[in-house]
Amino acid sequence: MTQTNGTASSSAAAVASLRKSYLHGISDTPLLFDTVGDRLRLAATVVPDREYAIFKKSGIRKTYRQLLYDCEKLAAGLLHLGLTRGDRIGMWSPNIYEWLVCQFGTAMAGMIMVNINPMYQSEELKFALQKVGIKALIAPPSFKRSNYYASICTVMPELTTKPEGRGDISSKNFPNFRHLILVDTEDPTPRRGAWVYSEVVNMASKEDFMNLHQISRSVQPDDPVNIQYTSGTTGQPKGATLTHHNVVNNAYFVGKRAGYGERRSVICVPNPLYHCFGCVMGTLCACIHFQTCVFPAPSFEPLAALQAIHEEKCTAVYGTPTMFIDMLNHPQYNQYNYSSITSGIVAGSPCPIALCRRLVTELGMQGLQVCYGTTETSPVSFMSKCSDPPEQRIKTVGHIMDHLEAAVVSADGTILPLNEKGEVLVRGYSVMRGYWDADEQTCAEITPDRWYHTGDLGVAHEDGSLSIVGRKKDMIVRGGENIYPTEIEQYLFRHPHIKNVQIVGVPDERFGEVVCAWITLKEGSPKVTEDDIRDFCKSKIAHFKVPRYVMFKKETDFPMTLSGKVRKYRIRELATVELGLQNVESHFNAV
Repeated sequence: MTQTNGTASSSAAAVASLRKSYLHGISDTPLLFDTVGDRLRLAATVVPDREYAIFKKSGIRKTYRQLLYDCEKLAAGLLHLGLTRGDRIGMWSPNIYEWLVCQFGTAMAGMIMVNINPMYQSEELKFALQKVGIKALIAPPSFKRSNYYASICTVMPELTTKPEGRGDISSKNFPNFRHLILVDTEDPTPRRGAWVYSEVVNMASKEDFMNLHQISRSVQPDDPVNIQYTSGTTGQPKGATLTHHNVVNNAYFVGKRAGYGERRSVICVPNPLYHCFGCVMGTLCACIHFQTCVFPAPSFEPLAALQAIHEEKCTAVYGTPTMFIDMLNHPQYNQYNYSSITSGIVAGSPCPIALCRRLVTELGMQGLQVCYGTTETSPVSFMSKCSDPPEQRIKTVGHIMDHLEAAVVSADGTILPLNEKGEVLVRGYSVMRGYWDADEQTCAEITPDRWYHTGDLGVAHEDGSLSIVGRKKDMIVRGGENIYPTEIEQYLFRHPHIKNVQIVGVPDERFGEVVCAWITLKEGSPKVTEDDIRDFCKSKIAHFKVPRYVMFKKETDFPMTLSGKVRKYRIRELATVELGLQNVESHFNAV
């Protein structure tokens, strides 16, 4: 990649000297060299009795001192079970208090927490467990219509042969797996092959706590702390491996730019914790800046979010565009007081300008900020500044974060002039260590000189801001959920009557994009309906991956390149027109 030489002595000078699409987050604030556990211990020392986490549905309210105590008990309990530094601990759960305890507790013990989407079905869970060699899994027995324990037994039938309330599993399909721990807050019934969470946090001996404190002191900022699954070109999720250094600094600088270090903030976090948005920008950011997080419900409920803002007098609100649309359009929206709100962050997928304006005028988010990033960059690479004019704040994704570099490059890797469209590359402290046990995929995304290919198309402007204008990759972003078409295509090819299938995203006013399937049936197949295809997917893949639209096509309807490759972008265009979605107001049509 071709680079410009030299740096300016100040951010203003750097912006004034911009000629090419190379952006550098010059900063007078040094990077932190702390672990996640270091920051929790610091918060529990400085503001021990300040409320850190409020879970509205369960009524749980915890101070920093109480959280630290609970995290140490879990960490010591895991050590008592024989788990040790470097082991991968899966967390498969909606937003519950135990999620936070697992996040910080595993970090203190030098273990690596693996975030598992609570909407995963059994086949997706199986892959998640096997890919990174998860040794223990923490989960509630069930949530809403999802029976987690039954799904685990489906892929790990050995559980059903074990005594109730006892773990220590040996499974032929999961050679690394040893312990299932079921959170028993709502359902204390012991199950076969599973430890009860309330017992695990109380089983540690004095020696276990001494061992924990010794391990905690030896954990290094460059150690991995978190694996987050992200969609990839292979059609299967990849495990982005993030270090303490990655996430601590990203959380710190997001909070610094949001002004959390300057004022008392109560942050409403309706986002799922298994996403970076929730567990880095939310929980970790609040901890580092000694602030309070409010979790309205275990999963997103617009009414619960509105009630939480009103009752807890939240000063900042997080959300994806879809979440905010649902909140603003809720029939009971006008019944609550939002005067406490001064700021908020919208991220997860591109946000329509009209929606940003509504957040400012209707919710009072005068300090609204837009963020852009990827899981692989821990996640935030660009973020609006509070000093930016309001209109500018909502028309771009802001400025490069402190200490990071970004470039907009052509297909051959050359840095482009300003205002020209190209792929966005990012380099710096936030770039992941790599994909777990996937060196080839890591090398395909990160260059030898550590530039990460985001796969997104952007335009850099004279003032140093960036606009995201499209995606080089074919990934679909549905309401903040990243969906890779190949994963759904590979599943649908199991259908006995499908000959060919292509998955694309089409515009949707609420979600931004939804899944559309173009399908060719085999000759002589019986009649297959749209509902047949959806029914084939339901309970097998996550609901947000199930096609909203199913279009049956002839083989000749698939647009191809001269080399015989399917032109997905053309399928998107054709499907959008055929479905009458070209005038739908969404970020997709704005690209």
